[in-house]
Amino acid sequence: PLTNPGIYPIIHSVPTPPKFDQMPCHATAFRKAARRVTQLYESAMAATGLRSTQFAILSELHNRGDKPPTLAELAESLVIERSALGHTLRPLERDGFVVLQEGQDRRQRHIVLTAEGKAKLKEGVEAWRIAQERFEEMLGRPEARNLRLTLLGLAYDERLGKLQD
Repeated sequence: PLTNPGIYPIIHSVPTPPKFDQMPCHATAFRKAARRVTQLYESAMAATGLRSTQFAILSELHNRGDKPPTLAELAESLVIERSALGHTLRPLERDGFVVLQEGQDRRQRHIVLTAEGKAKLKEGVEAWRIAQERFEEMLGRPEARNLRLTLLGLAYDERLGKLQD
């Protein structure tokens, strides 16, 4: 049943379809899928010099307009640890795509998208579209939309962040 190309269009191209019923761990399935999808987007973004994680940061900053977030706000929005975000921001700052500005409270720094960052984002959008279209071709546009909405619902559901309520 998992090899039916009408229901599982991606799986029919696998030489020996894995036995999905023997992979009961949801986290493992998410990680495998995330790695595969990331490979697609990284491949498309390669010519821009951006990683998909860096593109996500530039996009988030652009979407916030004139309200640059603090490191903590951006980390929360991207559902990423602050230390990992700092690691990803360093090359963007080094290359002049973002600057860190002191806020009203000296302990807070806001991440601001520069003109160079906006230009790099524009370049990245074209590459992102190629990956986005490929993904939608493979999965189907409505299915891809539904999957994205489901995944975002999971990403922002605080109940999944820790075991205790």
